[in-house]
Amino acid sequence: MLADLAAVLTLVGLTAYVVLGGADFGAGFWDLTAGGAERGAPVRAMIKRAMSPVWEANHVWLIFVLVMLWTAFPEAFGSITSTLAIPLFLAALGIVLRGGAFALKGQAATIAEARALGATFALSSVLVPFFLGATIGAIAAGEVPVGNAAGDAWGSWTGSLPLFVGVLAVVAGAHLAAVFLGADSHRAGRPELVHAFRRRALGSGVVAGALAIAGLAVANSEAPDLYDGLTSGAGLACVLGSAAAGLITLWLEWRERFEVARYSAAAAVAAIVAGWALAQKPYLLPRALTVRDAAAPDATLLALVIAACLGMALLIPALAWLFRLALSGRLAYEEEPRP
Repeated sequence: MLADLAAVLTLVGLTAYVVLGGADFGAGFWDLTAGGAERGAPVRAMIKRAMSPVWEANHVWLIFVLVMLWTAFPEAFGSITSTLAIPLFLAALGIVLRGGAFALKGQAATIAEARALGATFALSSVLVPFFLGATIGAIAAGEVPVGNAAGDAWGSWTGSLPLFVGVLAVVAGAHLAAVFLGADSHRAGRPELVHAFRRRALGSGVVAGALAIAGLAVANSEAPDLYDGLTSGAGLACVLGSAAAGLITLWLEWRERFEVARYSAAAAVAAIVAGWALAQKPYLLPRALTVRDAAAPDATLLALVIAACLGMALLIPALAWLFRLALSGRLAYEEEPRP
């Protein structure tokens, strides 16, 4: 019971990070593809305006997931972080470089510095979700055995399914960001940016949907157990729910109703995360370690669950208030063009 509850809380944190952190990284993707300095300036200014109040808060969920995982399931945590040390290290390095570049981006003294910081931020925003997605894909593919560095340090995350999930993570984050930025542009009274992000949202949404469908074929080839879980029972319900939410999101984007599309897009991504978890249930590491076998002693789990619930009772209202202020425009940051 306690092990299952700890797993559910960890999954809640992971879902929040995939949605909020994914949109955060996706904004960097649109920064990377915005165009030249003059053409891309309005898009980059809107990204800066939207991200500045909340980008650090979005990554609170990553810390939450790590703490839950290493405390509640230490054997699984050790196995994952040792076998998948390379993609996790590259993702962590990208997070550090990305955060530093974003914080310093507006303080560049020369155009060369501004370009270097902008490139670091944008490229890291693509590489981080790719490596994190590859990590999840490696776990789902059953490439992480139990033990310290017991798996292949390179081959575990460079197979078809891990790389595919990495690409899907980048595209899904880009789609979330386009939807969120479209809503922010509408609220800011920038119709030209609303149209620009509408095109981006529709295009990335179609690509994300196509990749999700193709992902079932990849899973069938590389991880038959995962495929069976995604095409039956609760896993199938999540897949169908994600598809329905995705289609609703595309319709809302077409109608430029981005405010409502925020929630349907988030639901589509969250349903995929839930479907993955349900598809490999009861395993934490497929074919190697179940949730209950990986769990820490009950005394540790009880203390952790209590601490997590108390922490969420403080964290969630604070984050809700922060997002309310940000969405109302009261925390808006307007970046002035530098000569």
